[in-house]
Amino acid sequence: MASKVAPMRSGPSHLAAQVSPRTRFARHGVRNCVLVFGLAFFSLWTLFPFLWIVETSIKPDRDLYREVSLWPSRITNAHYIEVLQETPFLTFFRNSFIVAITTTAISMTIAVLAAYAMTRLSFRGRTFVARATIVTYLIPPALLFIPLFQVALQLHLTNKAMGLVIIYLIFAVPFSTWLAISYFNTIPSDIEDAALVDGANRFQSLISIFLPLALPALAVIALFTFTHAWNEFLFAKLLIGRDSQKTLPVGLEEFVVGDVFAWGPLMAGSLIASLPPVLIYIAAQKWVVSGLGGGAIKG
Repeated sequence: MASKVAPMRSGPSHLAAQVSPRTRFARHGVRNCVLVFGLAFFSLWTLFPFLWIVETSIKPDRDLYREVSLWPSRITNAHYIEVLQETPFLTFFRNSFIVAITTTAISMTIAVLAAYAMTRLSFRGRTFVARATIVTYLIPPALLFIPLFQVALQLHLTNKAMGLVIIYLIFAVPFSTWLAISYFNTIPSDIEDAALVDGANRFQSLISIFLPLALPALAVIALFTFTHAWNEFLFAKLLIGRDSQKTLPVGLEEFVVGDVFAWGPLMAGSLIASLPPVLIYIAAQKWVVSGLGGGAIKG
């Protein structure tokens, strides 16, 4: 009896089965190595300015203008002592903190109320208001530089922290509202409907349902608003002239006189000024990723 010869299979599954584990490991190993080295290079590229600030802030004055080195031969804290004890740095720090916290609190309150109204209430012009909010956010601040300065002069808002807060809110509220709208759209309406059936009003629904569910989005709004108000220089330089009212970005400029840079104190002050946003981002990293991802589902 003639034996039957099994036909040769040449499909994709058969070819995949013929690939040895060593070959698959080599392919994945090369890809993983490229990925790891790429991420390592990107991390070093990103962290290099921060490491340079640290290195310069602890280097003695006599070593600042010598050969460039990755780490100083001698470490000193003289620049930090000079910044904290011989300059009004702490006053600048306090002013920045007050402006940033006030801007963040007001922006979050307005954004939550506006986003809730535009996602859960039916009224004429709701779509137009939502789109106008996004368009307002897209306007470059440079276009409003002169008009806002004239308004601040007429309202006597110069050399006042509240003047900076009002200016910052003009740019923070549209972004915060847009992000809150995007996240609120991902919250099922059935949850709120059940609360309304149980006797809750709109405000109770907002406080007890929306705010707990929207904590990731609120964290993102708070972080972005705080960071913008903390780092903003242009309007702070324009509106604030008194040392007692200057914020950190403007105050750090005092370490530059003409073309002379006090590199040690400047880097020490910059490092201290960068710590609050960095620490907040590290502590709230999980919330930031969740908030940005949730807001990207709808919107």
